[in-house]
Amino acid sequence: MTGLHWGILATGGIAHAFTSDLRTAGLDVAAVGSRRLDSARAFAEKYDIPHAHGSYEELVADPDVDIVYIATPHPGHVDNALLALEHGKHVLVEKPFTLNQAEAAAIRDAAAAKGLLAMEAMWTRYLPHMVRIREIIAAGTLGELRVVSADHTQKISTDPAHRLNDLALGGGALLDLGIYPLSFAVDVLGLPERITAVARLSDAGSDAEVATALVHPGGTVSTTVSSSRGAGANIAQIVGTEARIEIDRVWYTPTSFRVVLPSNEVVEEYTSEVEGRGMQYQALAAERFVAAGVGSNDILPIDETVAIMGVLDEVRRQIGVVYPTER
Repeated sequence: MTGLHWGILATGGIAHAFTSDLRTAGLDVAAVGSRRLDSARAFAEKYDIPHAHGSYEELVADPDVDIVYIATPHPGHVDNALLALEHGKHVLVEKPFTLNQAEAAAIRDAAAAKGLLAMEAMWTRYLPHMVRIREIIAAGTLGELRVVSADHTQKISTDPAHRLNDLALGGGALLDLGIYPLSFAVDVLGLPERITAVARLSDAGSDAEVATALVHPGGTVSTTVSSSRGAGANIAQIVGTEARIEIDRVWYTPTSFRVVLPSNEVVEEYTSEVEGRGMQYQALAAERFVAAGVGSNDILPIDETVAIMGVLDEVRRQIGVVYPTER
């Protein structure tokens, strides 16, 4: 470990989950910043954090902070990340990394210019069961990969003012939920060469359901489904010519999976044993990448994050979703 001192930017629900897991892993949380000092102080008291700041500017200027976890809603990510990078801080930015590819590239380029780590907080990729799945694929156990399928479906409020339905806040199933299965498909099969997407939009114009069919290098295919209006099984599978991997619900959190032959014989079973929610693994990885060099992220390189945002842009183009700041 590098002994990095973490700063938490924003104090919403995801910031609580992440900070709790940082504490579980014994990592150093030096400061928290909020637009309201009372919120920062309450957060700091709950997690025994030394410094509480009443603005994001104060947080990123704190000399005791080395790396900033950005937990604001997606429209704020680009400005928050650039602010932290300006002050010489590494950044771990909640997914989706930004609203669009242009914003993602701006963060990537600013980090590169400063020699700093910019990393998307796609925590699923760093979980132990996903690490084991990549090992199985690399060993050739599945044979030639053919298909990946995954869904992320939840029943969330239909209130137009809810963050997930508000286009001004980057609302819609795609960026909040669809990012998981799409990133998973890219992780396993590589970036798509062809993209087809369909959706059902809410009355507010945000995407309530989105389905994608992607063609990846070598002709492999993936399908994803995301919905904010109904809770599904939330399972995933990877199908090869010699075996398949069936990932149980909820596939993007610490869970179990099986390696199954075409005869339906199970040749490996894996069950996750993770303390906390599991968000600490991405933080531990970020510390390793800083220690090894900020370009050492081979699990989700920043160029791949930027490219995935381009995939999301194309999906939105096809389904007709535009955020107000893009007009």
